[in-house]
Amino acid sequence: MKKLAILTVAASLSPAALAAPETYVIDGTHTLPRFEYSHFGYSTQLSRFDKTSGKITLDRAAKTGSVDVTIDAKSVDTGYALFNEHIQGEDFFDTAKYPIITFKSGEVKFDGDKLVAVDGDLTVKGVTKPVTLTVTSFHCMPHPMLKKDACGANATAKIKRSDFNMGKYAPFVSDEVTLTIPVEAIKE
Repeated sequence: MKKLAILTVAASLSPAALAAPETYVIDGTHTLPRFEYSHFGYSTQLSRFDKTSGKITLDRAAKTGSVDVTIDAKSVDTGYALFNEHIQGEDFFDTAKYPIITFKSGEVKFDGDKLVAVDGDLTVKGVTKPVTLTVTSFHCMPHPMLKKDACGANATAKIKRSDFNMGKYAPFVSDEVTLTIPVEAIKE
């Protein structure tokens, strides 16, 4: 009878009641946000940021979470040192005044057990706009080398440079920019 009572109580607990948020620290060596844009229609240019930090909190059972990402705008890497300096100037990132870019979210969206989107606020050059990152892949498992749980994802969004006071040379250099954030994070 005692076993039956324990089984009845255990069965009545929902997965959400047993859920626990897990915090993951972003691995800056495997999280290199990038952006791409059309250059005069000739080609699609791709650049990245080399320094990223932050935390991701997920409760996969309750399907809730938060994301807090900080990107060092001075770490922009276009593949050409002179151009790195150019886009750090006042017309673009203005890194002297605005050295960091942030994405902060308190809402994640799941489709079943699959993380599919993150709604948040992107701040670039002192301007904050709502942005939805579409998650194109999401995977959690024990890290084979670190022997800790880890999660990884790829997320993407399209934004307009002009929304962040960076619209110089548009439309010749496209106003629309595709952001892609490949992220890996290790459980605390």
